[in-house]
Amino acid sequence: MAALYTPAERARRDSSIWTIVQGVLAPVQFLIFAVSLVLVVRYLVTGEGAFAADMSILAKTFALYAIMVTGSIWEKQVFGKWLFAPAFFWEDVFSMVVIALHTAYLVMLFGGVGTVEARMLVALAGYAAYVINAGQFLLKLRAARLATESTHASSAVPA
Repeated sequence: MAALYTPAERARRDSSIWTIVQGVLAPVQFLIFAVSLVLVVRYLVTGEGAFAADMSILAKTFALYAIMVTGSIWEKQVFGKWLFAPAFFWEDVFSMVVIALHTAYLVMLFGGVGTVEARMLVALAGYAAYVINAGQFLLKLRAARLATESTHASSAVPA
């Protein structure tokens, strides 16, 4: 497996404030997602709490947009491309699906399109896509960490 970062990219990643921003926003977005998921499912099961579910989806969507904008800035600093750098190409492609579904939810909410139930189902589809996308990133970062540890371990062993 090729290294995720060249030495220069790793240095830019390690010195970028956007690396810290991403490290903070990712778990915040996940916490918002977890609360929102409960509220959306509660609404779909009981028919109660549509306003709370909508507010939580708005918070989740805002967090998603924030992490996507700051992630694009990070990607530009580290890889020289705003999006679709080879190291994160497929993660970025799937991120566009996540954004499209969250944006469709917003269109439904603010445009009065469809029923509340349909809107909540679109949000759930966006959440399912988000979980897949988060998994993509976690697997990629884990593989990069393991590759780095392997490189450090092999360079520490005398030949």
